[in-house]
Amino acid sequence: MKTPELLPVLKEAGVVDSGGQGLVEVLKGAYDAFLGKEVDYTFEAPKAAPVKISPQTEADIKFGYCTEFIIMLDKEFPSETEHEFKQFLESIGDSIVCVADDDIVKIHVHTNHPGQAIEKALTYGSLSRLKIDNMREEHEEKLIKDASRIAARQAEEEAAKKAAQPRKEMGFISVSIGEGIGEIFRGLGVDYLIEGGQTMNPSTEDMLNAIEQVNADHIFILPNNKNIILAANQAQALCKDKDIIVVPTKTVPQGITAMINYIPYMSPQENEERMTAEIQNVKTGQVTYAVRDTHLDDKEIKEGDIMGIGDHSILSVGSGISDVTLDMLKELVDDDSELISIYYGEGVSEEDAEELGAKLGEVCPDCDIEVHFGGQPIYYYVVSVE
Repeated sequence: MKTPELLPVLKEAGVVDSGGQGLVEVLKGAYDAFLGKEVDYTFEAPKAAPVKISPQTEADIKFGYCTEFIIMLDKEFPSETEHEFKQFLESIGDSIVCVADDDIVKIHVHTNHPGQAIEKALTYGSLSRLKIDNMREEHEEKLIKDASRIAARQAEEEAAKKAAQPRKEMGFISVSIGEGIGEIFRGLGVDYLIEGGQTMNPSTEDMLNAIEQVNADHIFILPNNKNIILAANQAQALCKDKDIIVVPTKTVPQGITAMINYIPYMSPQENEERMTAEIQNVKTGQVTYAVRDTHLDDKEIKEGDIMGIGDHSILSVGSGISDVTLDMLKELVDDDSELISIYYGEGVSEEDAEELGAKLGEVCPDCDIEVHFGGQPIYYYVVSVE
């Protein structure tokens, strides 16, 4: 793509405009709307995933064909001959039944070569009631039926569980990253969490599925990422049977602040205004590492460097996680700051996070400092200043 030559900021970062194709699609939609073309908003219904059959289950069946027949004897069949025939059957299979009764012999054998059993039997007489079943197919069909029965029962249980939940007035959906952050959102009253983040943005369909799972008249969606707000707005436009309210949170700390400021006795509209206003007071910082050499915001950055990223620019660069985080926070904190919340990621120990909090307390003695386990990937720390 030629976009780095057209946009200096892309050339500076050494990347291409991956959102260009998205802009093309937006313009195509506008063009179609101008021409009066109807837009198909329907979605394909989710399809049940095929049941996976482990190859090992088939391998456990040593002999694949259940073979049964009756020999109509046309010659003598003494015990010596019966013993010889049984030995032959044992050499090609198992589960053998060989019962002689007057002028007939009933045979049952599991074998991979039913033809050999039949050919041998024909030397003693004609055959009747011949039956050959493929046991591997039967076993696979049984596994599929069993798995389908289990899946159906689980679906019924989920449906019953959902039906048992009384419909409520307000519901909440939040995009979340990390085990700890998810627990924080649940503790604040979020009904449904959508896994997301910088490298896994949920789609509109993911949003619609989440809306379907929440049994409420009014549902607040917290995207917690500026790249996910569009998908949330599209889901809002497509949902007709519930009142969907998108609070335009651009970061996880903004989402947490929005939930903290929800007031149950207020109307949905009043809460929307309150939550939207309060998130403007949140400044977010994220600490991660550079994946390539680049030059951004007047800073030389080498691959592997630790970066402190604010809402609009890179605030600090260095080699130490704690030092970069402190330098970043010094840029975020001002005279009006009262609360600093630190969420440490999956690659950071609790001891290191608490030590960072103690150092920060010395630098910002007038601020309350909270340290929480976030468990988020990619980012060593996510911090908020309010």
